[in-house]
Amino acid sequence: MDAISMDRTISFGGLFRISRPINLLMVAFAQIMTAYFLVNTSHSGLPVLRDYHLYLMVFSTVIIAAAGYMINDYYDVKIDYVNRPNEVVVGKGIKRRVVIFLHTILNFTGIGLGFLVSPSIGLVNFFAAFLLWLYSNRLKREPFIGNLSVAFLTGVTIYMIAIYYQKSELLILTYAIFAFFLNLIREILKDIEDRPGDRKHGCRTLPIVIGFHNTKKVIFAIALSFVISILVVAIKINSPNLFYYFGVMGMFFGLFMYRIYHADRKSQFTQLSAFAKVLMLVGTLSMGLL
Repeated sequence: MDAISMDRTISFGGLFRISRPINLLMVAFAQIMTAYFLVNTSHSGLPVLRDYHLYLMVFSTVIIAAAGYMINDYYDVKIDYVNRPNEVVVGKGIKRRVVIFLHTILNFTGIGLGFLVSPSIGLVNFFAAFLLWLYSNRLKREPFIGNLSVAFLTGVTIYMIAIYYQKSELLILTYAIFAFFLNLIREILKDIEDRPGDRKHGCRTLPIVIGFHNTKKVIFAIALSFVISILVVAIKINSPNLFYYFGVMGMFFGLFMYRIYHADRKSQFTQLSAFAKVLMLVGTLSMGLL
């Protein structure tokens, strides 16, 4: 293999890794499942899966999320050399100027596609693109506000379906809250996992500012708020299936929190972050029970 083809292969592999394709598929899957199970029909009365606006909205969300992952890795390259040196892509698998170019193109494309769907979706996409840049550039280095920003955008990706279709708003809000709180806990777990690199490069994340054990207390306070919020909304909806589902999920969530309580090693927090992803996926699948 010559030098040019080798460089192209590395760039393609780097582009694949930097865009987090598994995470993007989860975003698309969650939005499509929300539309299919909780909305059912489009504005014109057709089955929602036959509405091309849905796919434009999903695609726009996915490419803005991909741009967010790219700019995050761009700003975090020095930190990643400490926390996960074997996974660094920017500057190795793909050049820094290419990352900035792709980030810009994807954001403009995603915002434009959003406005093709509706002005409200276009504005949501614009806000999301800006907040993802601000998070990567500044907010993620501050205690809690960065975690809150990413978790909020995770919930918004679900609630976008309600914003556009104006149906099942309360039910979709329940799942948006579910995604928000689980992702908020996951983001804090990642900060605990990434303490060495964050501390070396002056980040003021929650575990660094208030300490490891106090951060765990914050996680448990968030978990309590999560349970209360879900119960309040579920009671308003008054769906037996929803109660059964959250009852079963509550046991797995209890196991999740038990493992957080006892975790004290980097590998354990990596596993807990993956566990949170599984819980979010199972939550999405539960829409089919309603």
